[in-house]
Amino acid sequence: MQFIKPDINIDFIGKRKIAFVGSLVLVAVSIISLVAKAGPRYGIDFAGGTVVQVKFAKEIEPGAIKNALRRLGLGITSVQGFGERKEHEFLIRAAESTEALESLAPEIKRVIESAYPQNKVEVRRVEMVGPKVGKDLREKALLAMFSALLFIVVYISGRFELKWMVSIIMASGLIVTLLVFTKFGVSIPILIIIALLVTLTLSFYLKLRFAMGAIVALIHDVFITVGVFSLTNKEFTLPIIAALLTIIGYSLNDTIIVFDRIRENSRKYHRQPYEQIINRSINETLSRTLLTSLTTLAVVVALFVLGGGIIHDFAFALIIGIIVGTYSSIYVASPVLIIWQQTMKKPIARLRSRPFH
Repeated sequence: MQFIKPDINIDFIGKRKIAFVGSLVLVAVSIISLVAKAGPRYGIDFAGGTVVQVKFAKEIEPGAIKNALRRLGLGITSVQGFGERKEHEFLIRAAESTEALESLAPEIKRVIESAYPQNKVEVRRVEMVGPKVGKDLREKALLAMFSALLFIVVYISGRFELKWMVSIIMASGLIVTLLVFTKFGVSIPILIIIALLVTLTLSFYLKLRFAMGAIVALIHDVFITVGVFSLTNKEFTLPIIAALLTIIGYSLNDTIIVFDRIRENSRKYHRQPYEQIINRSINETLSRTLLTSLTTLAVVVALFVLGGGIIHDFAFALIIGIIVGTYSSIYVASPVLIIWQQTMKKPIARLRSRPFH
């Protein structure tokens, strides 16, 4: 069965300006949302505090649970439904953490049942993370994402442009920059932004066009996924970091397939315009890209619908990431190569147009 005809010729590159505008709007909305809310809504993993999962025998309002637990002095921040409504299950989040973790579950059960004796309650889990541990986890998660991007720069530059030494020197320079700014007490998020800007600048001046295209696409994917979490007010937890790293790997895999075909076609059709070579390459890999994306998406949607509340947000992040990652492989990573080449050609064209004296 043929999913897409082998001779298909969709003008992806011709619509790249429209796609760029759409991407810029999505990234801008994501950044505005993150700035307005002072970052994503961190879960207990990163913000610290206590989370309690409880199940009731009968229906009960979240406000009633919050009122009953007020006497414990945990600083309840939210009580929200967990799973299906008919299960009468809730997640209780508190800003305070307590060392008496073992005695907390029976204490919660006693307080709620004394307030509502007709409604039996089961405390299913209690988790506590201190604020210092939460901050440490947040910084390590950001460093994990930065490290992934760093190794991607080295791999892409070596694989497609055979500039292993140049890319290793650039990576070393980034690590040194990171260490220098760390000494001055610069926060990890600011460090990551500085490192990404330095990466893009070095990729441009060292003529690492494939690395630049891949990095721009990955930044695009991560920003939009995190922005969607901010807009929907979903919690940002350790499983979401795992989802983002998965998205980075998935999007990169798609991008590498397209880049491979661009490199092959650049040798085969070197007399054709570069835009035409890239468009041909995207069309030739389109069937493989869509089949991989759709089959992966089907599995993730099944996890989202049937997997339960524990992995609901993780699956949601993957759904957004797969859609955005597939789009960026076609409309972001590859068109960046065209922008790079056009930028490089301008100084050469100016030199050639100068009259000789």
